[in-house]
Amino acid sequence: MGTAVASLAAIRRLVVSAQAYAPRFRRASSGEVEGAIRRLGAVQLDSISTVDRAHRLTLTSRLGAYDETQLQDLLASGRIFEYWAHEACLLPIELWPHCRRTMEGKGHWGFHERALQEHGDLVEPVLERIRAEGPLGSRDFEGAGGKADMWDWKPAKLVLEALFDRGVLVVAGRQAFQRRYDLAERVIPHELHAAPTPSEDETLRTFALLAVRARGALTEPAIREHWRLKGGRARLHHHVLALVDEGLLREVPADDDGPPFYVDAGAELDGDPAPPVLLCPFDNLLWDRPLLERLFGFRHVIEVYKREHERAYGYYVLPLLAGDRLLGRADLKADRREGVLHVKGFHPEPRIRGNPAAKLERAAARLARVLGLEEVRHS
Repeated sequence: MGTAVASLAAIRRLVVSAQAYAPRFRRASSGEVEGAIRRLGAVQLDSISTVDRAHRLTLTSRLGAYDETQLQDLLASGRIFEYWAHEACLLPIELWPHCRRTMEGKGHWGFHERALQEHGDLVEPVLERIRAEGPLGSRDFEGAGGKADMWDWKPAKLVLEALFDRGVLVVAGRQAFQRRYDLAERVIPHELHAAPTPSEDETLRTFALLAVRARGALTEPAIREHWRLKGGRARLHHHVLALVDEGLLREVPADDDGPPFYVDAGAELDGDPAPPVLLCPFDNLLWDRPLLERLFGFRHVIEVYKREHERAYGYYVLPLLAGDRLLGRADLKADRREGVLHVKGFHPEPRIRGNPAAKLERAAARLARVLGLEEVRHS
């Protein structure tokens, strides 16, 4: 039975609505933080703190303010975990068995195999210290060995990261954003740690279904991009079609004649508009740039790695979303000592109607409050 062609506008509104950006300032509980990570499927981590850490910007835009100790407690108690997904991400704990397929192979990064070979003599001493002392960070190993060179920071860090990649260690929290590692069997719930590794087919179907439900509507290439799945169309496409056949997903052709979208079988196209919100550059809505350009006519650019004279918009730029449109880009910096959110520049998108400056003011005021800043100041 064929499916009616949908307008890109209706699909775009569904995608925006699925993100559930918070309409007003509020404070979130630990359970709400856990629930948001589960609903989003993955929340990207990044070390840049010009405005706030990426995961905090992503979560606060949906939840409001929350205490970071709540998140650390969720990690330490095995209610969420950190692993490689779209990039380094916070993930719902139910996905642990599905990530084990990668862990039990060569891990996510091939160079960790070399680290374990070249520094294999450090593996057992590293594990023994963590067994005895509890969660440790890489700095805890620097210059701490009996031999003068035993705990050279770089080899110890490489071994810690490799054991994390293999699922032997997990991130049990962070201190000043530095990972603190503990034994997986002490943190991951026993029923998940001891569970058999799902088949690849089961994992790929789980990932496809979760990505679509988390994002509202995705093309098949965008599902792959959500998880950075390797293997191209041949690896995933037949699983997506199987989910359609099973009545879990629905294929929706769009009126621009581009590749079809996939939505949850029970999803209604269209959706509620978003309040004015400044999006983290690593927000889930922005993950797939071709999809973003197709749906919003917006070319997402991250310029933090460019030299200053090469930047068109600024160092740490947050897109401004309101309704179902991306209205512009704000170059922001949080000065916690002064209590000021600095708006260093704003570049509205061409052909935007209405008053984007007023929406920027509302979004910036809310962001400042979430960050605990007293003032928004335009440069």
